[in-house]
Amino acid sequence: MAEAKEQTTPRDDKRAPRSRRQGRGGRRDDRRNQRDDAPKEFEEVVINIDRVARVVKGGRRFRFKALVVVGNRKNKVGVGVAKGADVQAAIAKATAIAKKHLVTIPVVNETIPHDMEVKLSGARVLIKPAAPGTGIIAGGVVRAVISVTGIRNLLSKSLGSTNKVNIAYATVEALAGLVPREKWVGAEKKAEKAKVAAKEEN
Repeated sequence: MAEAKEQTTPRDDKRAPRSRRQGRGGRRDDRRNQRDDAPKEFEEVVINIDRVARVVKGGRRFRFKALVVVGNRKNKVGVGVAKGADVQAAIAKATAIAKKHLVTIPVVNETIPHDMEVKLSGARVLIKPAAPGTGIIAGGVVRAVISVTGIRNLLSKSLGSTNKVNIAYATVEALAGLVPREKWVGAEKKAEKAKVAAKEEN
């Protein structure tokens, strides 16, 4: 008797659906990469991340606290602090808070118009205008805040408390308190006198 030959199916037919699934997944990855490469309006800088604990009945519950500064390098900046179950959640919440509390800074020739000092919860921050080419001379937290504002020349000192949250908020408060030169006391009178003098010359 002749032995019966076993019929086998090619393996390529079984693997075909898997390759199609991989192709669909590849297209999704391409779309995701395109979204990641899209330009962002605001730049985010994570200044500090702390792990905090809360004592509950079953023991300690750990969470993360993030301090984030956002800015568009076009005279807008904001700071936010938030807690989350993980680092990414804390950063996302802090970023959203910072974007809701943006302040606009008067910038003149890539520096600030005048000196400003702010004291907040024991932290004192002093910022001064600087000549072109000076750069940003500041400590870690103040430098992180200034770096996303569009200011390129500035002098600063951080005195008192070393709490990073207080320093960051004091820096933003100092920037928010700056007054444009055209709104200084006497600036309007000087402008009017200049206009009168120009008319008399003509």
